[in-house]
Amino acid sequence: MAEAKGSQGIDPGPGALASYGVFGLPLAFAALPIYVHVPKLYVEAAGLPLAAVGGVLLGVRFVDAITDPLIGWVSDRVAARRWMIALSLPLLGGGMFGLLSPPADAGAVWMATMVLIVTLGFSVATINYGAWGAEMARSPIGRTRVVAAREAFALTGVGLAAALPGLIAPDMVSGLALLAVWFLPLLLVAAAITLYWAPSGELPQPSRVALSRSLIDALSHRPFRLLVCVFAANGIAAAVPASTVLFFVADVLGAEAMSGLFLVLYFVAGAASLPLWVRLSGRIGKVGAWLASMLLAIAVFVWAYTLGAGDLVAFALICVLSGAALGADLALPPAMLADLLARDGDEQARAGAWFGWWNFVTKANLAIAAGIALPLLGLLGYAAGATEPADLKALAAVYALLPVVLKLIAAGLLWAWRKELDFEGHRG
Repeated sequence: MAEAKGSQGIDPGPGALASYGVFGLPLAFAALPIYVHVPKLYVEAAGLPLAAVGGVLLGVRFVDAITDPLIGWVSDRVAARRWMIALSLPLLGGGMFGLLSPPADAGAVWMATMVLIVTLGFSVATINYGAWGAEMARSPIGRTRVVAAREAFALTGVGLAAALPGLIAPDMVSGLALLAVWFLPLLLVAAAITLYWAPSGELPQPSRVALSRSLIDALSHRPFRLLVCVFAANGIAAAVPASTVLFFVADVLGAEAMSGLFLVLYFVAGAASLPLWVRLSGRIGKVGAWLASMLLAIAVFVWAYTLGAGDLVAFALICVLSGAALGADLALPPAMLADLLARDGDEQARAGAWFGWWNFVTKANLAIAAGIALPLLGLLGYAAGATEPADLKALAAVYALLPVVLKLIAAGLLWAWRKELDFEGHRG
């Protein structure tokens, strides 16, 4: 796994993009069950209350608050992206098996331990993988294409993770256990392709910046801080439906058996939309394209709140439209971060440190959403399997209207800071 593989100084071609992007598939394959399937698995199979599951996911993020920036700093000190990714593989593979195939007496401690193992491996992999991608391309459109390639494979991964449990087993519990078994060979094959064939790009020199200075310098950089604020508000908005969609489909729509199909529609639409967002960002800039996607998501989730039992065609269309908005969320913010690194990155602002914070915020978005949405449902009186109209309206409000409020906040921040976040100098 020599670090100096591939050409430097030019944007990667289609083959290089594919060899780099394929590792995004197992990473996303691992991420989806944690925030979509695991809450329902541990509520229904392990008997944990919603508040406890949300509390575990939120508590793990406090650990990430320490480990993710630290991993970013260590990654810059080592400056060996391939080897750091290789070291993460045993944690990812073993942790996923324990998380998705828990023993009969598994409780909150087991869940918390397995989530911690998975997220530690996930952090090491994604921080170095994201920084590697940012170092690979030389132009703004090239960086957008690198991120789009990665996210196209990632959306394929989440689509597989969403569909397979229902296809390979008669129930969710056994389906998730088999999913954990399938994950290991998928992880190893994809990692082998990326680690051997993907080009290195412009190799970083090992950083000698002290830990405290590296972390503080990243957060003291105003454009980075503003971008992270918008990314966090928008990310929490997108993660609330992810944490509650299975409950919404089962109880509001009365179509639990179609949950996998709806998730597949959502992620396929996201993957299909990526070329459109890349093209639109080339015309109006990444800020303008991202803002357009937020407005689309707001309109879609307002519509979702009005649905009831049997509105399956309408919800399928909502999945397609909200999935299209997701494509922009996945492709544009990381590409903006790569643009910022290319413009302002130096020895005091290394890719690993910046992606360490970015990775922490990415996972915090998901956990904060679960930590807010699931306990809020409990406070509003909802429990899985509810049939009372008031309980179903509470579920619909949390699933659809809470994201609208958060998206409006994110869109307002993006609009207010649009000039400072225009790292390409786009004025179209």
